[in-house]
Amino acid sequence: MASNKNALIRYKTIDQCLRNTMKRWTLNDLIDACSDALYEYEGKDVYISKRTIQLDIQLMRSDKLGYNAPIEVYERKYYRYAEEGYSIMNIPVTDNDVKIINESIQVLRQFKDFSLFKEMDGVLQRLEDSVYASQKTNRPIIHLDKNEQLKGLEYIDPIYKAIQNKKVLTITYQSFKAHKASDMTVHPQLLKEYNNRWFLLATHKKQYITLALDRISNIFSNEKMEYNDLAIDGDLYYKDVIGATVSNTRPQRIQFWIDKKNAPYVITKPFHKSQRLIKHTDDGVIFNILVQINYELERMILGFGDAIEIQKPEKLRNRMITKLQNAVSRYS
Repeated sequence: MASNKNALIRYKTIDQCLRNTMKRWTLNDLIDACSDALYEYEGKDVYISKRTIQLDIQLMRSDKLGYNAPIEVYERKYYRYAEEGYSIMNIPVTDNDVKIINESIQVLRQFKDFSLFKEMDGVLQRLEDSVYASQKTNRPIIHLDKNEQLKGLEYIDPIYKAIQNKKVLTITYQSFKAHKASDMTVHPQLLKEYNNRWFLLATHKKQYITLALDRISNIFSNEKMEYNDLAIDGDLYYKDVIGATVSNTRPQRIQFWIDKKNAPYVITKPFHKSQRLIKHTDDGVIFNILVQINYELERMILGFGDAIEIQKPEKLRNRMITKLQNAVSRYS
C-alpha cells in the first residue's frame, strides 16, 4: 500500500510540474521534484531512479489509469503537456464511477479498526467529500451486518501482524467448556470470519486448533520460539466445511428436502459451493451437499425449523430428530 501511495504522490507531482509552463522541465527536474514531495509528505529520503519516472510518464500517457495524459518531449530533453490547461486532476467522473466509489467507501469503512486500512482513512475521507459533493444525498445505500460490541475484535490486528511477520504467540484463552483461562503457545496461520464472528486457525503442539477471538483475553508475542509457517491455503483448507470448524473426517453427501416456500432462498443462496439440486417434488425441492458434519452445519439446519428434512445420512437425520424432540420438550 505504501508503494501505491508513493506512486500517486509522484503522478500528482509530475502533473503539478507540467502544469507550470513558466519552467522547462527536464527528467532530472522531475526526479528532484518527486523526491522533494515524497520527503515532504512521507518524511522519507527515497531514491527515485530515472527509470521510475520514465515508467510513471509512460503510465500517465496510457489509458491504464484513465489519464491519457498528452505528455510530450520537445527539444529532445524537456517535458510538457501538449494541451494547454490539461491536468490529471481534471478527468471527468461518470455517474457510474461515483456510484462504484461510494459503494467501495462504505465497504472499506467496515474495516476502520484494522490497521491494514488505517492509513487509508484520510484518503477515504477525501473521497467521501468529493463523491458527496457531486450527489444530491449522502445517505449510505449499502449496509453490512456488523456487531461493533463483539468481543475480541481488538485482537484481529495483532494476530494479522503476527501471521504477516511470522511470529509465535502466547494466547490467554478460555473456551466455553473451560472453568478458567489458560495460556497456550500457538503458531498463527489464518484469520477466518464466519457469521460475523472471527476465528484464528493456528497450530498448537503440532496440532491444528481453531480459537474464537471473543474467547481470548490476552495476546503477546513469543520471541524465543521459531515460527512454523505451514503456508495454508484458506480456500483449500475450508473447502469441505460450512463455517470455521474443520475435522479430520471425510466429507459426506448430505441429502435434504426444503419446502416450496424456502426452496428459492436455498437455490439463490446455497448452503455450500458443492450444493446440487437433485429433483423437484410436489411440496418442495431435494438438494445435496458434500461437506464435513460439524457444529455450523447443524446450526444452519436447525435454523430452517420445519422447512427442512435431512434424508441422508441416517446418523445426521437421527441426530436432528433428537435435537428437535429435545426442543419440543422445552415447550411441554
